[in-house]
Amino acid sequence: METGHKTIVWFEEVTKKDIPIVGGKGANLGEMTHAGIPVPPGFIVTANAYFDYLKEAGLTEKIRALLKPLDVHKSRQLQEIAVEVQKLITDSPMTKKLAGEIKEAYRKMGKGLVAVRSSATAEDLPEASFAGQQATFLNIEGEDAVVDAVQECWASLFGARAIFYRQENGFEHFKVGIAVPVQRMVQSLAAGVMFTVEPTSSDKSLIVVESVLGLGEMIVSGDVTPDHYAIRKSDLKVLKKEVKRQEWKLVRNPKGTGEDRNIKINLTDKEKSQQKITDEDIITLAKLGKKLEEHYQFPQDIEWAKEDGKIYIVQTRPVTTIKTTDQQATPEINAPVLLSGAPASPGIAAGPVKIVPDPSQIDKVLTGDILVAEMTTPDFVPAMKRAAAIVTDRGGRTAHAAIVSRELGIPCVVGTEKATKALKDGQMITVDGSKGKVYAGKIEVKVEKATRARGEIKTRTKLLVNLAQPELVDRVAQRDVDGIGLLRAEFMVAQIGEHPSYMLEHGRGQEFVDKLSAGLSEFARAFNPRQVVYRTNDSRPTNTAPSKAVKNTKKWKRTP
Repeated sequence: METGHKTIVWFEEVTKKDIPIVGGKGANLGEMTHAGIPVPPGFIVTANAYFDYLKEAGLTEKIRALLKPLDVHKSRQLQEIAVEVQKLITDSPMTKKLAGEIKEAYRKMGKGLVAVRSSATAEDLPEASFAGQQATFLNIEGEDAVVDAVQECWASLFGARAIFYRQENGFEHFKVGIAVPVQRMVQSLAAGVMFTVEPTSSDKSLIVVESVLGLGEMIVSGDVTPDHYAIRKSDLKVLKKEVKRQEWKLVRNPKGTGEDRNIKINLTDKEKSQQKITDEDIITLAKLGKKLEEHYQFPQDIEWAKEDGKIYIVQTRPVTTIKTTDQQATPEINAPVLLSGAPASPGIAAGPVKIVPDPSQIDKVLTGDILVAEMTTPDFVPAMKRAAAIVTDRGGRTAHAAIVSRELGIPCVVGTEKATKALKDGQMITVDGSKGKVYAGKIEVKVEKATRARGEIKTRTKLLVNLAQPELVDRVAQRDVDGIGLLRAEFMVAQIGEHPSYMLEHGRGQEFVDKLSAGLSEFARAFNPRQVVYRTNDSRPTNTAPSKAVKNTKKWKRTP
């Protein structure tokens, strides 16, 4: 559609081509609506509205000034500055015109209860996983409440975890916009997540469904360990069912407001042990999963909900953690098993335990530690990047801890039920994320790759990797590749944190050269004597409109 400068659009008006205006989540809701997928109806407050708001409220330079001194690896500083920026956004009034447009769309939708979700314009892409970083508000009712929730979603674009992710991955803060889908709320009897590929092993012949009773946010957060069903994609046969005990469910609080909109309800003894959805529901979901994968031509990570006997799809995104090479099954370990849980991310790692009861304590996790928590949230991500492995009390293979661990490539075991009580700070353990086991002590094991050596496969071209992040260089350099085919400068420049022109103007050109040289040397050292092709960066001027970038390619080799 021609979105122009619209601030409000309906799901029927957008497709996956409209990500710059409605974000990944919004575009997928529109795309699914066009494809005949059962999606609850709604509208989207576009990224145009967000950028207009920043400009009209004069916030861009104020936010930039707050972020300038930030070192995202200093967790306390990150949290404090994030709170300042968010308060700046929520305290600045929205224009009457924009607030009126949102209220009018809500009335046109029929009022009632809605879910207000964030949809960043760089999220849900195969090359970038922004999922879970911005806010979602469930069971919102009333015109003013919807307007407030939209503004809270805008503020969440500058949550600590979102700032950290953008900085680490080279996304410029003010190039990423945010749209806000407002969707009819599904009062789910049961809800969950579906992957059209087995998320741990990347087996594309399987569909995996996880489900809980009540609202579905518990499953991604890891608050509850869900049922787990595996379905063969070819004939939709249910191959495995793991029914987990659920003590409580999350439901709408009819008398609640604000943080009390949703409440926990204890389940009856019968409900605690029952299968969360019927076998017929499992097959219905699998059919929808196959249809979505065929539509997008890529494995999907899908959120669903069941209301009044009907299955709805409330979100889909590409799976970002598919392995391109297979690993052999890890060897059997002959040692005492301390804990067992669900295998969530493959691999074996050993290290000292660091129990983190709350994200405010993530500073205690050092490089090489084993992060142990009841569950993880996106606020744990800085510590997760330092951890050698992760173990949780609760959650399933589609919980936050599992998804992020697979993305980081570190072992993870979830749903152990008692890790935070059975383990002690400083205790040495070994985590086998492939089998879902935790062992006492440091156990040395040799894991052989199943991929064949290049010597067995003759190719006419060199096998080269694209690389940008210094923290990944040693891991990637161990792979059977001929070098780096594209080393992107902009990520290193972004980590320096200041524009080259600014540093030159202040007589600090040599400082910039030294920092960039140190970054390049890390890549050259790890891959020596293999080639590293470095793409220089044409940094955009700070005081003019961006010109078409002209990039050169040079080889950078370090001699022994």
